[in-house]
Amino acid sequence: MYNQFMIQDILPKKFKNEYKRVLPEPRDIVLAFRGREVLCALGDNGAVGFPRAEEIKIDKNKLIYLFEIDEDRFFLVNIDYSFDEQNISENKNPEKFYQYEDIRVLRKANPGYLCYAGMTAYHLYMWYRDNKFCGRCGKNTEIYDVERALKCPVCGNIIYPKIAPAVIVGVTNGTKILMTRYAGRPYKGNALIAGFCEIGETAEDTVRREVLEEVGVRVKNIRYFGSQPWGFDSNLLLGYFCELDGSDEIKLDKNELAIAEWVERHDIGEEAKNLSLTGTMMMYFKENPAFFS
Repeated sequence: MYNQFMIQDILPKKFKNEYKRVLPEPRDIVLAFRGREVLCALGDNGAVGFPRAEEIKIDKNKLIYLFEIDEDRFFLVNIDYSFDEQNISENKNPEKFYQYEDIRVLRKANPGYLCYAGMTAYHLYMWYRDNKFCGRCGKNTEIYDVERALKCPVCGNIIYPKIAPAVIVGVTNGTKILMTRYAGRPYKGNALIAGFCEIGETAEDTVRREVLEEVGVRVKNIRYFGSQPWGFDSNLLLGYFCELDGSDEIKLDKNELAIAEWVERHDIGEEAKNLSLTGTMMMYFKENPAFFS
Protein backbone atom coordinates (compact mmCIF):
# COMPACT_ATOMS: atom_id res chain seq x y z
CA MET A 1 0.00 0.00 0.00
CA TYR A 2 1.21 3.50 -0.92
CA ASN A 3 2.17 5.57 2.14
CA GLN A 4 0.56 8.90 1.21
CA PHE A 5 -1.33 10.28 4.20
CA MET A 6 -5.08 9.68 4.10
CA ILE A 7 -7.90 10.80 6.38
CA GLN A 8 -7.84 7.63 8.49
CA ASP A 9 -4.05 7.72 8.99
CA ILE A 10 -3.89 9.34 12.44
CA LEU A 11 -0.81 7.60 13.91
CA PRO A 12 0.64 7.90 16.50
CA LYS A 13 -2.88 8.52 17.78
CA LYS A 14 -5.08 5.45 18.26
CA PHE A 15 -8.74 5.13 17.33
CA LYS A 16 -10.82 2.97 19.70
CA ASN A 17 -14.36 2.33 18.49
CA GLU A 18 -15.62 -0.16 21.09
CA TYR A 19 -19.03 0.95 22.32
CA LYS A 20 -19.42 1.96 25.98
CA ARG A 21 -22.55 2.90 27.91
CA VAL A 22 -21.09 5.93 29.71
CA LEU A 23 -22.01 9.54 30.44
CA PRO A 24 -19.79 12.44 29.32
CA GLU A 25 -17.31 14.23 31.54
CA PRO A 26 -16.66 18.00 31.30
CA ARG A 27 -13.73 17.79 28.86
CA ASP A 28 -15.27 15.24 26.50
CA ILE A 29 -15.85 16.40 22.91
CA VAL A 30 -19.41 16.79 21.59
CA LEU A 31 -20.49 16.44 17.94
CA ALA A 32 -23.79 17.97 16.85
CA PHE A 33 -25.11 17.66 13.28
CA ARG A 34 -27.95 19.34 11.43
CA GLY A 35 -28.40 17.58 8.12
CA ARG A 36 -25.03 17.88 6.36
CA GLU A 37 -23.78 20.55 8.76
CA VAL A 38 -21.62 20.16 11.85
CA LEU A 39 -21.40 22.48 14.86
CA CYS A 40 -17.82 23.73 15.09
CA ALA A 41 -15.57 26.73 15.51
CA LEU A 42 -13.28 27.66 12.60
CA GLY A 43 -9.86 29.22 13.07
CA ASP A 44 -6.79 30.09 11.04
CA ASN A 45 -5.09 27.62 8.68
CA GLY A 46 -8.05 25.24 8.62
CA ALA A 47 -8.28 24.88 12.40
CA VAL A 48 -11.54 23.23 13.44
CA GLY A 49 -12.75 22.87 17.02
CA PHE A 50 -15.73 21.06 18.50
CA PRO A 51 -17.39 22.05 21.79
CA ARG A 52 -16.56 20.28 25.02
CA ALA A 53 -19.33 18.91 27.23
CA GLU A 54 -18.70 21.68 29.77
CA GLU A 55 -19.39 24.32 27.08
CA ILE A 56 -22.92 23.23 26.19
CA LYS A 57 -26.27 23.36 27.95
CA ILE A 58 -27.70 19.88 27.55
CA ASP A 59 -28.85 16.94 29.65
CA LYS A 60 -25.96 14.47 29.76
CA ASN A 61 -28.41 11.66 28.98
CA LYS A 62 -28.97 13.26 25.56
CA LEU A 63 -25.36 12.53 24.55
CA ILE A 64 -24.42 9.19 22.98
CA TYR A 65 -20.90 7.79 23.39
CA LEU A 66 -19.16 7.39 20.01
CA PHE A 67 -15.47 6.46 20.31
CA GLU A 68 -12.08 7.51 21.66
CA ILE A 69 -8.96 8.86 19.99
CA ASP A 70 -6.14 8.55 22.52
CA GLU A 71 -7.53 10.16 25.67
CA ASP A 72 -10.23 12.20 23.91
CA ARG A 73 -13.75 10.79 24.18
CA PHE A 74 -16.33 11.81 21.58
CA PHE A 75 -20.09 12.02 22.08
CA LEU A 76 -23.03 12.66 19.73
CA VAL A 77 -26.05 14.83 20.47
CA ASN A 78 -29.08 12.53 20.32
CA ILE A 79 -31.06 13.10 17.11
CA ASP A 80 -34.28 13.52 19.12
CA TYR A 81 -32.88 16.56 20.88
CA SER A 82 -33.38 20.02 19.33
CA PHE A 83 -29.91 21.53 19.60
CA ASP A 84 -28.72 24.84 18.20
CA GLU A 85 -26.16 27.55 18.83
CA GLN A 86 -28.26 28.83 21.75
CA ASN A 87 -27.29 25.71 23.71
CA ILE A 88 -23.67 26.84 23.87
CA SER A 89 -22.77 28.17 27.30
CA GLU A 90 -20.84 31.40 27.74
CA ASN A 91 -17.55 30.73 26.06
CA LYS A 92 -14.60 30.46 28.38
CA ASN A 93 -12.42 31.18 25.36
CA PRO A 94 -13.69 34.32 23.56
CA GLU A 95 -11.84 33.32 20.38
CA LYS A 96 -14.19 30.37 19.89
CA PHE A 97 -17.42 30.95 18.00
CA TYR A 98 -19.45 27.81 17.36
CA GLN A 99 -21.86 27.67 14.47
CA TYR A 100 -23.12 25.09 11.97
CA GLU A 101 -20.86 24.66 8.93
CA ASP A 102 -21.06 22.38 5.89
CA ILE A 103 -19.38 19.07 6.76
CA ARG A 104 -16.95 19.62 3.87
CA VAL A 105 -14.96 21.91 6.20
CA LEU A 106 -13.81 18.69 7.89
CA ARG A 107 -11.84 17.61 4.82
CA LYS A 108 -9.18 20.24 5.56
CA ALA A 109 -9.51 20.15 9.34
CA ASN A 110 -6.47 20.96 11.41
CA PRO A 111 -5.45 18.93 13.41
CA GLY A 112 -6.06 16.17 10.87
CA TYR A 113 -7.36 13.56 13.28
CA LEU A 114 -10.42 15.75 13.87
CA CYS A 115 -11.35 15.27 10.21
CA TYR A 116 -11.42 11.51 10.78
CA ALA A 117 -13.32 11.96 14.05
CA GLY A 118 -15.92 14.26 12.48
CA MET A 119 -16.36 12.05 9.42
CA THR A 120 -16.82 8.91 11.53
CA ALA A 121 -19.19 10.70 13.89
CA TYR A 122 -21.27 11.82 10.90
CA HIS A 123 -21.46 8.21 9.69
CA LEU A 124 -22.92 7.18 13.07
CA TYR A 125 -25.21 10.22 13.19
CA MET A 126 -26.81 9.19 9.87
CA TRP A 127 -27.24 5.62 11.11
CA TYR A 128 -28.94 6.69 14.36
CA ARG A 129 -31.10 9.16 12.41
CA ASP A 130 -32.22 6.65 9.77
CA ASN A 131 -33.01 3.83 12.21
CA LYS A 132 -35.18 5.66 14.71
CA PHE A 133 -37.94 3.15 13.91
CA CYS A 134 -37.73 -0.62 13.57
CA GLY A 135 -37.83 -1.74 9.94
CA ARG A 136 -39.56 -4.98 10.96
CA CYS A 137 -42.47 -3.78 13.11
CA GLY A 138 -42.30 0.04 12.97
CA LYS A 139 -41.86 0.65 16.69
CA ASN A 140 -39.29 3.05 18.20
CA THR A 141 -35.83 1.55 18.57
CA GLU A 142 -33.59 1.94 21.61
CA ILE A 143 -29.83 2.03 22.08
CA TYR A 144 -28.62 -1.49 22.79
CA ASP A 145 -26.43 -1.48 25.89
CA VAL A 146 -24.40 -4.59 24.96
CA GLU A 147 -22.71 -3.45 21.74
CA ARG A 148 -22.90 -0.78 19.01
CA ALA A 149 -26.44 -1.48 17.86
CA LEU A 150 -30.07 -0.40 18.09
CA LYS A 151 -32.71 -2.80 19.37
CA CYS A 152 -36.48 -2.90 19.01
CA PRO A 153 -37.99 -3.49 22.49
CA VAL A 154 -41.11 -4.99 20.91
CA CYS A 155 -39.94 -7.56 18.34
CA GLY A 156 -36.28 -7.84 19.39
CA ASN A 157 -34.86 -6.80 16.02
CA ILE A 158 -31.19 -5.74 16.36
CA ILE A 159 -29.84 -3.19 13.88
CA TYR A 160 -26.10 -2.70 13.30
CA PRO A 161 -24.40 0.30 11.66
CA LYS A 162 -24.69 0.34 7.87
CA ILE A 163 -21.50 0.22 5.85
CA ALA A 164 -21.91 0.45 2.06
CA PRO A 165 -19.04 -1.01 -0.01
CA ALA A 166 -18.06 1.01 -3.07
CA VAL A 167 -15.19 0.90 -5.56
CA ILE A 168 -12.77 3.57 -6.76
CA VAL A 169 -11.25 2.61 -10.13
CA GLY A 170 -8.05 3.83 -11.72
CA VAL A 171 -8.32 2.79 -15.39
CA THR A 172 -4.89 3.03 -17.02
CA ASN A 173 -3.94 3.18 -20.68
CA GLY A 174 -0.15 3.17 -20.97
CA THR A 175 1.02 6.53 -19.58
CA LYS A 176 -2.56 7.81 -19.21
CA ILE A 177 -5.23 7.39 -16.55
CA LEU A 178 -8.97 7.97 -16.94
CA MET A 179 -10.02 10.98 -14.87
CA THR A 180 -13.56 12.29 -14.42
CA ARG A 181 -15.68 15.02 -12.88
CA TYR A 182 -19.09 14.32 -11.38
CA ALA A 183 -22.29 15.75 -12.80
CA GLY A 184 -24.60 17.63 -10.44
CA ARG A 185 -22.60 17.21 -7.23
CA PRO A 186 -21.06 19.81 -4.91
CA TYR A 187 -17.56 18.32 -5.36
CA LYS A 188 -16.13 19.77 -8.60
CA GLY A 189 -12.58 18.39 -8.44
CA ASN A 190 -10.98 15.57 -10.41
CA ALA A 191 -12.19 12.07 -9.64
CA LEU A 192 -11.88 8.46 -10.81
CA ILE A 193 -14.64 6.07 -11.81
CA ALA A 194 -16.62 5.08 -8.70
CA GLY A 195 -19.77 3.21 -7.76
CA PHE A 196 -21.54 1.05 -5.19
CA CYS A 197 -21.38 -2.73 -5.11
CA GLU A 198 -24.72 -4.31 -5.96
CA ILE A 199 -26.33 -7.33 -4.31
CA GLY A 200 -24.64 -10.59 -5.36
CA GLU A 201 -21.72 -8.78 -6.99
CA THR A 202 -18.02 -9.06 -6.22
CA ALA A 203 -15.96 -5.88 -6.00
CA GLU A 204 -14.19 -6.89 -9.22
CA ASP A 205 -17.56 -7.32 -10.95
CA THR A 206 -18.46 -3.81 -9.77
CA VAL A 207 -15.27 -2.45 -11.31
CA ARG A 208 -16.11 -3.93 -14.71
CA ARG A 209 -19.76 -2.85 -14.60
CA GLU A 210 -19.19 0.72 -13.37
CA VAL A 211 -16.48 1.43 -15.95
CA LEU A 212 -18.61 0.08 -18.77
CA GLU A 213 -21.72 1.96 -17.61
CA GLU A 214 -20.07 5.34 -17.00
CA VAL A 215 -17.54 5.59 -19.85
CA GLY A 216 -18.30 2.66 -22.18
CA VAL A 217 -14.89 0.94 -22.10
CA ARG A 218 -13.82 -2.53 -21.01
CA VAL A 219 -11.00 -3.37 -18.59
CA LYS A 220 -8.68 -6.24 -17.67
CA ASN A 221 -5.98 -7.10 -15.09
CA ILE A 222 -7.92 -5.75 -12.10
CA ARG A 223 -5.63 -5.27 -9.07
CA TYR A 224 -6.60 -4.31 -5.53
CA PHE A 225 -4.80 -1.20 -4.22
CA GLY A 226 -6.20 -0.23 -0.82
CA SER A 227 -9.27 0.82 1.15
CA GLN A 228 -10.64 3.79 3.06
CA PRO A 229 -13.59 4.33 5.41
CA TRP A 230 -15.60 7.28 4.06
CA GLY A 231 -18.10 8.30 6.68
CA PHE A 232 -19.48 11.25 4.72
CA ASP A 233 -21.51 8.72 2.70
CA SER A 234 -21.43 5.65 5.01
CA ASN A 235 -18.98 3.95 2.61
CA LEU A 236 -16.07 1.60 2.76
CA LEU A 237 -14.13 2.50 -0.38
CA LEU A 238 -12.17 -0.25 -2.15
CA GLY A 239 -9.53 0.98 -4.58
CA TYR A 240 -8.57 -0.93 -7.73
CA PHE A 241 -6.30 -0.32 -10.69
CA CYS A 242 -7.06 -1.97 -14.03
CA GLU A 243 -5.96 -1.71 -17.66
CA LEU A 244 -7.90 -0.70 -20.73
CA ASP A 245 -9.05 -3.71 -22.75
CA GLY A 246 -9.79 -2.72 -26.33
CA SER A 247 -10.99 0.64 -27.68
CA ASP A 248 -10.23 3.80 -25.70
CA GLU A 249 -13.27 5.64 -27.09
CA ILE A 250 -15.23 7.20 -24.23
CA LYS A 251 -19.04 6.99 -24.28
CA LEU A 252 -20.00 9.30 -21.42
CA ASP A 253 -22.95 8.65 -19.11
CA LYS A 254 -24.01 12.30 -18.71
CA ASN A 255 -26.32 11.48 -15.83
CA GLU A 256 -23.30 10.48 -13.72
CA LEU A 257 -20.36 12.41 -15.19
CA ALA A 258 -19.74 15.88 -16.58
CA ILE A 259 -16.29 15.02 -17.96
CA ALA A 260 -14.21 11.90 -18.59
CA GLU A 261 -10.84 12.06 -20.32
CA TRP A 262 -7.49 10.31 -20.60
CA VAL A 263 -4.85 12.32 -18.71
CA GLU A 264 -1.09 11.90 -19.11
CA ARG A 265 0.82 11.00 -15.96
CA HIS A 266 2.84 14.25 -15.96
CA ASP A 267 -0.35 16.35 -16.21
CA ILE A 268 -1.75 15.14 -12.87
CA GLY A 269 -1.54 18.10 -10.48
CA GLU A 270 -0.45 18.19 -6.85
CA GLU A 271 -4.05 19.03 -5.94
CA ALA A 272 -4.63 15.26 -6.02
CA LYS A 273 -3.03 15.12 -2.55
CA ASN A 274 -6.37 15.64 -0.82
CA LEU A 275 -6.38 12.90 1.88
CA SER A 276 -8.78 10.69 -0.09
CA LEU A 277 -8.25 7.25 -1.59
CA THR A 278 -9.00 8.79 -4.99
CA GLY A 279 -6.23 11.37 -4.59
CA THR A 280 -3.82 8.76 -3.27
CA MET A 281 -4.41 6.56 -6.31
CA MET A 282 -3.90 9.48 -8.70
CA MET A 283 -0.58 10.34 -7.06
CA TYR A 284 0.50 6.71 -7.00
CA PHE A 285 -0.02 6.50 -10.76
CA LYS A 286 1.88 9.76 -11.24
CA GLU A 287 4.85 8.93 -9.02
CA ASN A 288 5.29 5.17 -9.61
CA PRO A 289 5.48 4.56 -13.40
CA ALA A 290 7.44 1.32 -12.92
CA PHE A 291 4.46 -0.30 -11.19
CA PHE A 292 2.34 0.20 -14.33
CA SER A 293 4.90 -0.72 -16.99
